[in-house]
This record gives sequence, C-alpha cells and structure tokens, in this order.
Amino acid sequence: MTDLDAIRGLTQPDQRTCGPSSLVAAHLLVDPAYAATQNPKTFAASVLALHRELTATSAFGQAQLPWPRGLGTPPWAAARAMSAFTGRPYGITTVRLGGRATAFDAMTAAASAGLPVPLYVGSTWLPRHVVLVVGPAASAVQVYNPANGGITTLTRTAFEAGKLTTTGRWDTPWFVVAPKR
Repeated sequence: MTDLDAIRGLTQPDQRTCGPSSLVAAHLLVDPAYAATQNPKTFAASVLALHRELTATSAFGQAQLPWPRGLGTPPWAAARAMSAFTGRPYGITTVRLGGRATAFDAMTAAASAGLPVPLYVGSTWLPRHVVLVVGPAASAVQVYNPANGGITTLTRTAFEAGKLTTTGRWDTPWFVVAPKR
C-alpha cells in the first residue's frame, strides 16, 4: 500500500456509498497507475460509477444477482472488486457470531502484506457500514472510515469483544472481506 495521505479526508458522496468509497480507496492504495488518474475532485464520480457496477447484473466480468443500490454494497461484490484490484482472490468471513480472533489475524496479515480489507460493521441486528483496514499497528489495525475520511486505530481487544469505537455509531463487526489463504 502507498502513503495513507492519498485517502485521508476522502468522504463518501452519499449515505449509501460507504462500500464503494472504501473500495475506491483500496484501489488507490494498491494500484499506482489508477491512483495517478484520480484526485479528490474525481473521487465522488469514481465512487458512484463503481456503486453502479457493484449492484448491476455483472461486476468485473462475472454475472451476479442485481442488488438494490439503496441497500449499499453486498459483500460478494466487494470481494470481486478487491480480487480485481489486487490480483489476489478475496473471500468473505462472517464474524458476527464467532471467529473474531481468526478474522482479526486475517486482517492483520493482509494489512501487513499491503492488502486492504473491507470490514462490514453494524448494529447488533444488521450490517450497516463498510470501513477499510489499511495498515497494521501494534496489536491493532488502522482503519479508514469513508463517513468522515479519517484513519483511526482498531484494537484486537475491541474487535474480539465486538465493541468497536472507531467506526462511527456502528460497533459490531459482521463481515471481513480478506485475501483467501
């Protein structure tokens, strides 16, 4: 991954585009050629275009069920996007009901290898927001939040307890979209 200043301050253009905003940020971090064509003024247009693709009947050359844009970005579309952007296969791990330690290890390993990881967070009942793990930290990971464009630290303790304090009002981890091992 490149310097995190490339994404710091970039915010989602509307309430439904946290997923594509996180994915465009990931693309900026892993693809210098793509990053060279983008700037803060083009971010919103890139996000909205990607959102249309992620919810269409075909994304990244593969057929998929269409998804209502008003519901955000489905995790399988995020996995396809990350696979396309990085050239590595990504998969989805459900962490809502267990496996948080293993999921945190996967996020840390990917971030240490320079591979961003979309993280779906929400309430106790529903996933509602997508943030992006962008780097490792001591017993923690760095997280980009497209709602405010900030980068904060998420600790292993908070993640495993399911009590996130760095992802806005959504404090429960639901899905990790990480490289397959």
